[in-house]
Amino acid sequence: MNTEMQVNFSDMLQKTMRCSRYARRVLEADPVLSGWLQQNYTASCNRAEIAHLLEQSGFDLQDERELSRAVRRLRKQLMVKLIFRDLNGLCDLDEVMQAMTALAEIVVQQAQSCLTASLQAQFGSPVGEATGAAQQLLVIGMGKLGGGELNVSSDIDLIFVYAEDGETNGVRTLSNHEFFTRMGRRLINIINEATGDGYVFRVDMRLRPYGESGPLVMSFAALEEYLVSQGREWERYAWIKARVVSPVESLYIIELKELYQPFVFRKYLDFGAIDSMRKLHAQIRQEVQRRDRLDNIKLGPGGIREIEFTAQVFQLIRGGQDERLRILPTRRVLRQLAENGLMAAATVDKLDAAYIFLRNLEHRLQYLDDQQTQALPDKDEDRQLIAEAMGYTDYSVFMQVIDYHRLFVSEQFEQIFGSSEQTPSLLWREDTTVDELVQGLLNLGFIAADDSAQRLLQLRAGLRYRQLSDLSRQRVDGLIPQFIALSAQYSDPDATLSRLLSLLESIIRRAAYLAFLAEYPQALERLTRLVSSSSWAAGYLAQHPALLDELLDARELYQAPEWSEIELDLQTRLDGCGLDAERKLEVLHHVQQEQIFHLLAMDLQGLLPLEKLSDHLSDLADMMLRHVLALCWSVARKRHCDEARFAVIAYGKLGGKEMGYASDLDMIFLYDDDHPEAQENYARLGKSINAMLGSYTASGRLYETDLRLRPNGASGLLVSSIEAFAEYQQAEAWVWEHQALSRARFCAGDLQVGAAFERIRQQVLSLPRDVEKLREEIVVMRQKMHDGHPNRSELFDIKHDSGGMVDIEFIVQFLVLAYAGQYPQLTRNAGNLALLKMAAGFGLIDAALAEQTRTLYRTLRQTQHRMRLNDFSHCRVVKGAIDIAASLQLWAALFG
Repeated sequence: MNTEMQVNFSDMLQKTMRCSRYARRVLEADPVLSGWLQQNYTASCNRAEIAHLLEQSGFDLQDERELSRAVRRLRKQLMVKLIFRDLNGLCDLDEVMQAMTALAEIVVQQAQSCLTASLQAQFGSPVGEATGAAQQLLVIGMGKLGGGELNVSSDIDLIFVYAEDGETNGVRTLSNHEFFTRMGRRLINIINEATGDGYVFRVDMRLRPYGESGPLVMSFAALEEYLVSQGREWERYAWIKARVVSPVESLYIIELKELYQPFVFRKYLDFGAIDSMRKLHAQIRQEVQRRDRLDNIKLGPGGIREIEFTAQVFQLIRGGQDERLRILPTRRVLRQLAENGLMAAATVDKLDAAYIFLRNLEHRLQYLDDQQTQALPDKDEDRQLIAEAMGYTDYSVFMQVIDYHRLFVSEQFEQIFGSSEQTPSLLWREDTTVDELVQGLLNLGFIAADDSAQRLLQLRAGLRYRQLSDLSRQRVDGLIPQFIALSAQYSDPDATLSRLLSLLESIIRRAAYLAFLAEYPQALERLTRLVSSSSWAAGYLAQHPALLDELLDARELYQAPEWSEIELDLQTRLDGCGLDAERKLEVLHHVQQEQIFHLLAMDLQGLLPLEKLSDHLSDLADMMLRHVLALCWSVARKRHCDEARFAVIAYGKLGGKEMGYASDLDMIFLYDDDHPEAQENYARLGKSINAMLGSYTASGRLYETDLRLRPNGASGLLVSSIEAFAEYQQAEAWVWEHQALSRARFCAGDLQVGAAFERIRQQVLSLPRDVEKLREEIVVMRQKMHDGHPNRSELFDIKHDSGGMVDIEFIVQFLVLAYAGQYPQLTRNAGNLALLKMAAGFGLIDAALAEQTRTLYRTLRQTQHRMRLNDFSHCRVVKGAIDIAASLQLWAALFG
């Protein structure tokens, strides 16, 4: 070791011995240990090192007495090294917790190995009475040991179980119960007994069934009987962190999990647990106050227990439906809550920071004298040592930091359980004044508290509220406080609350929906998250409140659609309607709304890229068109054939698969049928399809439609024969109609008619053209669109202004019309992004500029999408907010 390292070690050793009287006593009494520390302090403490130290201890690990001495010596080594590394910033909280957990596991496993050999030498091996299989004692770690979060002076909570009753197969026999009871007692002594060498861990067995009065060990059958018939609510909390710590491997571990997990995690959302949690919370607070433990950083307000309890609450309620929450370490649970959207990421970050701070402080309190304490010290000397150990020169500054963390934890704890003096329920009382309401909302983080307060008071004073039945009013009175509390968790609580209240007002006279919201708080949380993200989503739910039921199952709600399965299910539902066309139309409405809502929920959760979302919305529209066409033809009064030789051709957003939630359907109708009545019958069919899509019913309407892209526009025939369409496109169509044709595709109806359309489309797009004349016509048409969408604001219109989406779409259409004859691949309806890349590949445009324009087009579409989700009438942004140089350069390169 060089001189600089020696100096550093000396300084760090002095700090260690100053901030830990326990470490000082151990090191002064054992110079060999001090030398070992100097040689090994730079290496992290981990399971491999701990196991190696035990193996190299020089003791006979198969002898109980020697093992007892070895593990106590091992603990001293590990404790001194951890204290040294932690106090000097050489390790983090995870290393301390994982090392202490590893120590406990290794000691328990070695003790069980030693005792198994000893007992088997006397009595043989325990065997199951029914199966004849060899039996093992499973040592279950509970609490912090189960969670892998042991502190340095922690108890270890253990439960001993075995799979099956029976007896040993030795000359001298014991029942399996007695065999494992003897093993358990001796194992506890090896770890827990205080000897001249100290102890390893205090062992607490009180979490076992029946507590201290219960048997030390228990068979699976007896454990299951207890949990089913007598298991109490608090024991569910305890078993959340249950984990077999010894032996390392056992065939019985899976069986044990299958036994206790249904007790902990219910298959349904466990509403009964909510009330139990509130009561347990009250008991915790009463116990803290009774014992004057307010300065206890574990049990006091804003302490470690409240963070753990917060995480476990979500696990108990939702773990039965979401296996991702059946994890053990508290910090991982918190992160999972954020990933699941159950807690705001910023809130989880702050809780995690508080947990790290408090656990580090807990360790420093215990480093002083190796005492199991979480109480802040009373003596000034110890206070200064703790402040120094935590990295603060002054105890008062340190206390400001701890108060900050504990206040935040306490606020979150109270917010979840609603027991603080300033709970939202106090804000929804008949005697609440305007000032009290405003101040209460401000305290919860509302910005426009005056407006939100007025909105709440208007609702209470409104006729609809006052005319409610007693039961419905009680439900509304229960919902409003939840609306307030949930809204407060989001970045714009005022807008969130306003949207929730608008939704409530739309359903306030519909008792079934009020009951649903009151009965299913998890749906209320998802509802709040949804409306907070999008005013359009809030409006959509207000229009279609039956969709509230979709909020119940997150697995279904956030599952990407499988259209073949959905269509099969749709057909089954339609078949169940018999010949009732109105019922079939209602089914179509419901399925469309369900799928839009599922896509909306996934979109707002960030689970769908915009291109994929548009694909799904286009697939949904295609499916609706297929079934609307079939339904209309099936109920047509005049039909000259069973299967209509008729096709729906999609244009615009549907044709280009760039659908949004509120996009209309640009389409035309074609047929290929020589029957004398074909024109008349298909015209009626076209009208029926258009009416069925666009007419309002009690369930709303399917889609707004636009048929003006048909030959000769609004003055032309509603349906066209294939021959007439081909002739029109070849001889009469304007350039803009050919531009539109580049995004057209067959989407429903007769496949042969669709194939004929595609052949015509490719032929028309590949026609030889005067490129210069085409260029001029495109520019003229673009100017007409500019004139039709004037922008007199100081903002940039992302769709219509120069450099925006329409420019890019015109660029692509020009490239297709100008060069498809030379490069037929350009006739593919592959979308603007793919066609830009294709054109660059053919050398028609600069590759780098094409890629930049592709990126810009994505950005413009995403911006437009976000703005429409929040009901912006014009999709406009501050000029310069989006760099449009690429599209402007590409336009200039092509059109001058």
